[in-house]
Amino acid sequence: MNFPAAHALPGSSSMAAQERPPLVVFAALRWNFDWQRPQQLLTRLAKHYRVLYVEAPVTTHQDPYLACTEVAPGVEVLVAHTRSDACGFHPDQFPVMADLLAAFLRERGIADPLVWIDTPAALPLLESLRPRGVVYDCHEDGADDAALLQRADVVVAAGPSLYQSRRARHANVHCIASGVDAAHFAPPPASGKSIEAVSARAIHAAIPNPRLGFFGVIDDRIDLELVARVADLRPDWQILMAGPLRGVSPDALPQRGNLTWLGPQTYAILPHLQAHWDVCVLPLRVDACARHAAPLEALEFLAGQKSVVSTPVADVVALHGHIVRLAHDANAFVQACRAAMCERGPLRRQRRIDALIAVHSCGWDRAADRVHRLMVEFAREATRERAPASLLAAANQGSRRSPAPRAA
Repeated sequence: MNFPAAHALPGSSSMAAQERPPLVVFAALRWNFDWQRPQQLLTRLAKHYRVLYVEAPVTTHQDPYLACTEVAPGVEVLVAHTRSDACGFHPDQFPVMADLLAAFLRERGIADPLVWIDTPAALPLLESLRPRGVVYDCHEDGADDAALLQRADVVVAAGPSLYQSRRARHANVHCIASGVDAAHFAPPPASGKSIEAVSARAIHAAIPNPRLGFFGVIDDRIDLELVARVADLRPDWQILMAGPLRGVSPDALPQRGNLTWLGPQTYAILPHLQAHWDVCVLPLRVDACARHAAPLEALEFLAGQKSVVSTPVADVVALHGHIVRLAHDANAFVQACRAAMCERGPLRRQRRIDALIAVHSCGWDRAADRVHRLMVEFAREATRERAPASLLAAANQGSRRSPAPRAA
């Protein structure tokens, strides 16, 4: 599971927790599955909101109940335990989930909360909450979200491709691509003494160079055939793939003598792993990636000052095409990796400069601030729409008054 230690999480602001407006989140992924876009944004938004992260329910043989766990400053995870065997946000789960959630919110004194949702499957649960506003964080295109787009007040698209596919379907769509924690992924000391540094050295001790590496969720985005083909073309190269499986069977992973599947890794060890790699790779399926957010791994690799080779995924081309080498098939991928390993001098320095500029302009803090501003702007507009006509008329009259004369 890729998540940081508690001390690495953003702290709370000076605003007391009870003074922050509640933000109820319905999320497709469990909080501790992997440390990615939802966790990065919501731990930062917790400076402004009380975040209640509602996961899909789990089965219990006891009476139904709602478990609440604080996982970060200002962030609580809510998991409904029900007697239903239905998986995920299933209609069979909704009656019990709605009752449990409503009782929890009443106990906390929460009414008409702001809602953040990233999965159309949870949409039916919104109606019982009477939310004052709905933010749709669109970072996957795998399900029909027409009803959610109609219900949402603000839509945040997690990459250029998702933005282009939504901009004509909603009047308030904004492209906020995933960011990067530049400080976390900066190159670590070569002889570090931390447990992560020691573990990374142990993992690579028996694996010779050159090494190609990837970390991230192993899901339908990964082109397993391409990975196997590159391993076959260059048996003298080592390929390391780190990350949890999602929707991919372990039996589907290609097996080669020079191909190592490292499995799930902690968030803390990732910069130490890539420090041992000669090239970081994004062997992604172009068709599948059109349905997902822009790959955040690209920025994480660049923050580690690594050379990156990727398939020509539209969002990678749009965001980082001037920095990342692109290859459309296995032979081109091998050639691009070889060119990356051989690059020296002014070209290499310029590429690193461009990479650092991209990294420092795409921080998670900046992305979270943009989201927060959108939510504040929506709240102001909603307040204006609900305000009495006499109050709006007075405000408009005040804005039309002539400015006071300047002092001589």
